[in-house]
Amino acid sequence: MKTFSTARMLAFAALLGLAAGCDSFLDKDPLGTVTQLNLFNDATNATQAVNAVYDVAGWDQGPKFGVAENVSVSFDWMFGDVLSDDAEKGSSDSDFGAITELKTWSTPPTNAIVSSWWVNNFTGIARANIVINNIDAGTIDAALKERLKGEALFLRAYFYFNLVKIFGGVPLFEKAVLPTDAANVTRSTIAETYAFIEKDLKAAAAALPEKGTYAATDAGRATKGAANGYLARVIMYQLGTDNTNNHTWQEVYDLTNTVITSNQYSLQPNYAAIHQVIGENSSESLFEIQFAASNDSYGPISTGTTSNVFQNNRATFGYGFNNPTQSLYNEFEPNDPRREVTFIRNNDVVLGVVNPVDPAFSATGYLNRKVAIAPPAAPQSAGQNLRKLRYADILLMKAEAAAQLNRSGEAVTLVNQVRQRARMSTRPPGTTVGAAATYAPANTPAGTLPDIAALSGPALLTAIWHERRVEFGGESLRFWDLVRTGRYFNVLPTAPLTPSNPVDVRANALRHSITTGVVNPIPLLPIPINDAQVWKVPQNPGYN
Repeated sequence: MKTFSTARMLAFAALLGLAAGCDSFLDKDPLGTVTQLNLFNDATNATQAVNAVYDVAGWDQGPKFGVAENVSVSFDWMFGDVLSDDAEKGSSDSDFGAITELKTWSTPPTNAIVSSWWVNNFTGIARANIVINNIDAGTIDAALKERLKGEALFLRAYFYFNLVKIFGGVPLFEKAVLPTDAANVTRSTIAETYAFIEKDLKAAAAALPEKGTYAATDAGRATKGAANGYLARVIMYQLGTDNTNNHTWQEVYDLTNTVITSNQYSLQPNYAAIHQVIGENSSESLFEIQFAASNDSYGPISTGTTSNVFQNNRATFGYGFNNPTQSLYNEFEPNDPRREVTFIRNNDVVLGVVNPVDPAFSATGYLNRKVAIAPPAAPQSAGQNLRKLRYADILLMKAEAAAQLNRSGEAVTLVNQVRQRARMSTRPPGTTVGAAATYAPANTPAGTLPDIAALSGPALLTAIWHERRVEFGGESLRFWDLVRTGRYFNVLPTAPLTPSNPVDVRANALRHSITTGVVNPIPLLPIPINDAQVWKVPQNPGYN
């Protein structure tokens, strides 16, 4: 489901007109105008309204159309990669200081990235609420109505999950919020926020079809598998952070097993193709954000993403941010084909082009190959889809659940499925000059990535966590894995301070963490100052 400019504009225009009617003799449906009262009486308009919710999921550039135009960019990798030991900020030292604030846990409540994340996700929630609260009264086909509502419920949960991991408990909105309601907004707890997310995901799973029932033109829409997969992820994260809702590993096991036994998904045979065009919406994809290249520049009116231009090499068309670390490089076992798919080293040939890595714009000497693409028509509008949930993650979540439930043999088998696929990978595309789309054989030596042996207990968990790190390197999952497993603070720089380590990052992160009444400390970023003041919600620990 590539959401092209026309569809986005129509959907957004439709939602801009969704205002409450007047309680007067003028309270009539305007002729020829789409309103909240008649929007869901037409299948095309109803679908466009849901497309407008998906649209926000691709807003890595901040709102436009006169709405919060000063909001900055925000990307998953700024949190999931850069906050971890998998990546450094990259680019020049002076470029985009807001990322440095994140990396060092010295983020003020005015940080532009944090503000953008907050605004974008709450905008998505507001759009989802318009669908959820009005579609039942529509006269469109009942099956379509149920599916569209399920998609909106999934997306509302998706946006709230983005928020709770970053900010902790947040205000929960099930209906439109008027400006006069600002003084009455309350902040929910982390557990209450997660319970809200779970409710939406369960309702979505009940309403949504399986992936295989969608037409090709609907590729990318939320599915039953996506809802169950995200529910497993939501519960797994709670198990290692705030488990006030008393979840169990059996729930993660059952949910992932439901996805696996649906027979809707399988591992992409070639690991090197996952993030290429041929890997979009593949058998491995449970959910990915759809993008299409265009000539548009910055702003959500674009059908493309800016994530590529921020991470690509300055020698091609990028800015050079999000540099994979030596620590991540060293995590790969010898000859693991996934390492070359993940890393660009100096003078590597990438998509048929030599890529020198300028040390002035790379903190580590590496770049993320998974986001490398040929220069698009507009660098700020690339067409590469962003993978959010892959089948490999389902297998490894189930493996971790099985390990926790003392089903060691099953866990080992699941991990080995992922390793077996990895050792069959080719080299990444275009490793020969001028041959951009050629997948050369990796010629992986015999004995590479051998199946893990019969392990149990901590040794098995360590093997699973290792596999997650190398399988999802550069895919913005590492930070969350470290936090939920209680390992995050062990990887952070600490005293004694040196010129290369001028900040006690560990102390900063702990100062901004919830440390009581939780399974493991939960580091949180600040609620943007404007909404914290207007809504009068308590600020997170350690922020003014």
